[in-house]
Amino acid sequence: MGVSIPIIGLIYYSGMIFEISNPEETNPEEINLQNDFVIAPDVVIPMKVSRPGCDIEDICYIPSTIVVEKGKSVTWLNEDSSFHSVTSGFYPEPSGLFDSGHLDPYESYTLSFDDLGTYDYFCTLHPWMKAQVIVE
Repeated sequence: MGVSIPIIGLIYYSGMIFEISNPEETNPEEINLQNDFVIAPDVVIPMKVSRPGCDIEDICYIPSTIVVEKGKSVTWLNEDSSFHSVTSGFYPEPSGLFDSGHLDPYESYTLSFDDLGTYDYFCTLHPWMKAQVIVE
């Protein structure tokens, strides 16, 4: 004698909610997660950068320097299990141009760059983490 328990739940991922249900009860034609619902990140905050050392290999933000056209947006995604930020300027004095606040794991932040220039940024929680956006 077996007991069958349907599993139903919700997953929250970067502002989107996905429903998970028992695969035996789900029609495959009803599952349609389209890529246009997910914004691909331009910059990734990878795992384990909350510990010093990522700065030695310049992998605290990947890529550490990104070049974009004027008027374009940059999206950062925190793939680490720690909180991080994307804050303009240099530690310990932010410039005040932008600040993501603390990004939860797997949270993203998008910013449009409307002026030409070089924008240095860092993580307020992990001062060895730094990178830049160059707007041409």
